[in-house]
Amino acid sequence: MAFTTLRGASSGLLAVLKKGSRLRRRRNPSSAVKAEAPAAASTIASLAPLIEAIKPYLDAKEIERVKEAYRFSDRAHLGQFRASGEPYITHPIAVTEICAGWKLDAESLMAALLHDVIEDQDISKQELAEHFGADVAEIVDGLTKLHRLEYASKAEQQAESFRKMLLAMARDVRVILIKLADRLHNMRTLGAVSPEKSRRIARETLEIYTPIAHRLGLNALFRELQDLCFQAMHPNRYRVLHKAMLAAR
Repeated sequence: MAFTTLRGASSGLLAVLKKGSRLRRRRNPSSAVKAEAPAAASTIASLAPLIEAIKPYLDAKEIERVKEAYRFSDRAHLGQFRASGEPYITHPIAVTEICAGWKLDAESLMAALLHDVIEDQDISKQELAEHFGADVAEIVDGLTKLHRLEYASKAEQQAESFRKMLLAMARDVRVILIKLADRLHNMRTLGAVSPEKSRRIARETLEIYTPIAHRLGLNALFRELQDLCFQAMHPNRYRVLHKAMLAAR
């Protein structure tokens, strides 16, 4: 059953996901098209953990649709790299693996793989809809709109207003879940950016995304984001505490 690994998730959130999944199956039969060319073998190999993670709860058709979304994203991000020097496609794959760990549905996984193609590449929402269906295109479009929101204030009242605006804009809860997975992977890989940028991203995460994770009952995510934020914002204190914890074991 989808999403059962998030023990802290509310029953209301579970109901939304289940109802949405039933409606999407009636509205959207498989609409993905075949890839024009296979992706590089080295990148295909990196997809293996994701495929293994989704085999227990997705059927063969759904898995094939996820693979099609991967191939599309791989072509779209060809030649693009992360700050670490890794091919950019490693980021969508990592985000999707996080979503698979939460047992999100096939449309969510496809959208996670495609979540940056509108923002970073010359690909339209209509093109995504033609390839992967309206639901996937809507989720990716929602993620693109969230990405374009600007956040610069430290004020708690403004942070709360921003959280409310972010949640209101994401009419589909899957948009928020993928956004949280995206933020988690970015936090896990902060070592590739400057300390100043790292602190800025961590502060934004602590004030915006960590409370959302807590509000949704995603307790493991909430704790990891808090830990990563503390590590980025107070690296020296984090090292001291980490050494003390290791010594106490």
